[in-house]
Amino acid sequence: MKLLVTGACGFVGSQIIEGILNRTASGVEVWGLDNLCRRGSETNLARLQQLGVRFRHGDVRVTSDLQSFPEVDWVIDCSAQPSVLAGVDGNASSRQLVECNLNSTIELLELCRRNRSGFILLSTSRVYSINQLAQLPLKTTGLRFELDDAQSFPQGVSVRGLARDFSTQPPVSLYGATKLASEQLAIEYGLAYDFPVGVNRCGVLSGAGQFGRPDQGIVSYWIHSWQARSSLRYIGFSGSGRQVRDCLHVADLAELVWKQLSSLKAGATEVHHVSGGIDRSFSLAEMSAWCQDRFGKHTVLPDPTARPFDVPWLVLDSHATQQAWDWTPHWSIDEIFEDIAKFAEQHPEWLSRTV
Repeated sequence: MKLLVTGACGFVGSQIIEGILNRTASGVEVWGLDNLCRRGSETNLARLQQLGVRFRHGDVRVTSDLQSFPEVDWVIDCSAQPSVLAGVDGNASSRQLVECNLNSTIELLELCRRNRSGFILLSTSRVYSINQLAQLPLKTTGLRFELDDAQSFPQGVSVRGLARDFSTQPPVSLYGATKLASEQLAIEYGLAYDFPVGVNRCGVLSGAGQFGRPDQGIVSYWIHSWQARSSLRYIGFSGSGRQVRDCLHVADLAELVWKQLSSLKAGATEVHHVSGGIDRSFSLAEMSAWCQDRFGKHTVLPDPTARPFDVPWLVLDSHATQQAWDWTPHWSIDEIFEDIAKFAEQHPEWLSRTV
């Protein structure tokens, strides 16, 4: 089996490659592509080369960069501008966002069409309607917001979280719109040209070695910052830190991707929630309490400033995915936090290298 992994030197891409190669002794040849524009991504290159990955420096948006690869059986797309603030925060233009997240998908789908390669797209929970998420019936319990089961839930919501039929009506952010459009294009290409497509809508992904920033990789950023006693803020929601997301260790994602590579057949087009679910959900305030127990006291400043893309509660229900693929996340939320904490202690310079 030959694989092409884009964004190969990013945290998720490199961890998926390692997870796949650790599951097979032979018979898998991995090619990697990355433009190394994200600070810190170059640190993963040596490890990939030690694993036998055939790496090429290039840009997934450039047709000629893709033409240099041999025919592969699968393309795993881990390349993206991964922040909901992308295109509006001044770090990347709106055009860069669209080119990175949508135009690149078209280039890869054309490659899959020519070679009849399977395609796996890593998508996001941020394809769902911001307005509808903001209107979820919530209550305050301890250090977090929770669904208020005394009220009726909208379509696509249960005590386990959001299902696939939750609203994707705008606004979803420019970032969410590019990922949703990429999903739809991938499915249409797969149906039209008879190659398998797997779309994995992921919640918060994390683990040791992630490049943490306030807008992306929040778990890594928070734990590294706490360990280093760097500045932290609870932004929005009255500065309480009670906003909730779910978390999945990237090793659990790699296990599912391997199952998909082994089982998805030509013509199959599937969209799945790949998340830690309600059992692996956390609020910022709860993560702070964990950090205080682990590292000692540190002050987090409240900042009640509201931002247009922030939501109070976003947990994906991955029950259907678990049943369909006989897949269960193994890493608990405490184990994920501890994995990152140990890495932070071993690499106190990490934030300065990657932020």
